[in-house]
Amino acid sequence: MDKPVCLVTGVGPEHGTGAEIARRFCEGGYKVAMLARDADRLASLEAKYEDARAYPCDVADIDALVDTVARVREEMGAPSVVVHNALRSVRGGILELDPVDLERNFRVNTTALLHLARETLPSMLEAGKGAILVTGNTSATRGKTNWGFFASTKAAQRILAESMAREFGPQGIHVAHVIVDGFILSERHAKVAAERPEDALLEPDEIAAEYVHLYQQHRSAWTQELDLRPWTEKF
Repeated sequence: MDKPVCLVTGVGPEHGTGAEIARRFCEGGYKVAMLARDADRLASLEAKYEDARAYPCDVADIDALVDTVARVREEMGAPSVVVHNALRSVRGGILELDPVDLERNFRVNTTALLHLARETLPSMLEAGKGAILVTGNTSATRGKTNWGFFASTKAAQRILAESMAREFGPQGIHVAHVIVDGFILSERHAKVAAERPEDALLEPDEIAAEYVHLYQQHRSAWTQELDLRPWTEKF
């Protein structure tokens, strides 16, 4: 039988969260469509991961996103699992930031999720199964100083995911929102990791493992919202 298709947005550097999600699904027997803006980085991952294919795309460009999903359907098949991992964030005061950035954040974090769902749900509904998994953030649950432009759009994303779960869950589609709470282990956060105890930062590979687990859950015990944080994280 032909392998099922997984579509992942926000596939960044190797060993990052998006790349590890793509790798995990490839190793699990899926063909993986990897979407991100950096074509060279995607090409490098495509060469390393079996059955992965690069689709350079800025999800903020909704027309380009819709066209790219159509290409994935034509070239790889209809996705049975979609992971929206792409995000956009700006940090600063409400009176300091450009309101345009709020709109840009919303387009990547929330509007792109809507269009991904609209483009992939019909085939999932026809099959009577499928999954849409969304990478969230603690900001989706509370507003904080200097994070208003990010938190408001991640909160909207969270509620959209819950709305989709309520609407399409009874039709066999598993929609889950993953709250990632804490620093993610990366070169960017190497200094933070050096100052903290072992395993005090979220490891991308372990995050990715939870996405695979979510997709494999039996429908009698689905998780709609999962929160992940290191053992040392205060919450």
